[in-house]
Amino acid sequence: MIEVEHLSKTYGSTTAIQDITFGAQPGEILGFLGPNGAGKTTTMRILAGYLPASAGTARVAGYDVHTDSMAVRQSIGYLPESPPLYPEMTVQGFLSFVAKIKGVPSDLRQRRAEIAMDHCGLFDKRKVLIRKLSKGYRQRVGIAQAIIHDPPVIILDEPTVGLDPRQINEVRQLIKGLAGNHTIILSTHILPEVSMTCDRITIINRGQVVATDTPDNLTARLSGEAAYELEIKGDIDTAQRLLADLAPVRQVALLGPEHLPEHHYRLRVSAESDRTLGAVIATALVNAGLELHELRRQQATLEDVFLNLTTTEIAEIATLPEPLVAEAAVEPPAA
Repeated sequence: MIEVEHLSKTYGSTTAIQDITFGAQPGEILGFLGPNGAGKTTTMRILAGYLPASAGTARVAGYDVHTDSMAVRQSIGYLPESPPLYPEMTVQGFLSFVAKIKGVPSDLRQRRAEIAMDHCGLFDKRKVLIRKLSKGYRQRVGIAQAIIHDPPVIILDEPTVGLDPRQINEVRQLIKGLAGNHTIILSTHILPEVSMTCDRITIINRGQVVATDTPDNLTARLSGEAAYELEIKGDIDTAQRLLADLAPVRQVALLGPEHLPEHHYRLRVSAESDRTLGAVIATALVNAGLELHELRRQQATLEDVFLNLTTTEIAEIATLPEPLVAEAAVEPPAA
């Protein structure tokens, strides 16, 4: 549904994006992540037909963004970071206006506006002036204008920026409800939102794609070590020696007291990634006569992955395992 191949954009001597390649399948929610200035908004503007690319190709719903720009615009719903709203119009009046300028036939405009308001939870606000709405509801109106013509592709640039936790959850549920019938590209800095919303993630850094995969695969592939936290009862010196002698273990650390009962201790064990290590730890401790009260594996989070990839130099990114590397550059792009 979305195909981006070797796309680049320069502004004079400044490279915004360089040779990026990624795609999104029909009905998929693709999270598009990167630090400020990484090139996310530039890429989304190219896909929306707002900016021309300097090199490479991009296709949306089968149409080339350069040669079939109008067809692309008819195939997408676009919500920029600041929703394009007219505050003196009512919600229903604004959506009817948007339906008209987006080419929805006159006999279908009212129905399409009603469907968009229903999807976005706006029906009770249909006669309210947009300027009187909370920011969360204005975001809903922004999403409604993006979907009013029932496009196959929806591009959302920071749709939850500035919202409170309740509003973020409401917008997240709205976006998830749109999946399946629409292909969605979602740009955001809120990493838990990505984990809970997106089917796949593309991470961009310094204008280059550095990883594309599912959230689970990204965390699994970048977890070079496993860590376990455990609570035991018994002789702490024996426990530390026993754990340190296990083959995959790199470090055993005694954690600070947490109002534990007498002779209870909490430890953190770091080791090479090994799916069977938890069972090995439990067996060794029990066989030594120590009581194991808790054993919990700590896995890398999406935040760990994001920080790892976006603080790694481009030259080092080329050493990451496939399919995380995406067209590593010979030279680092301009800042």
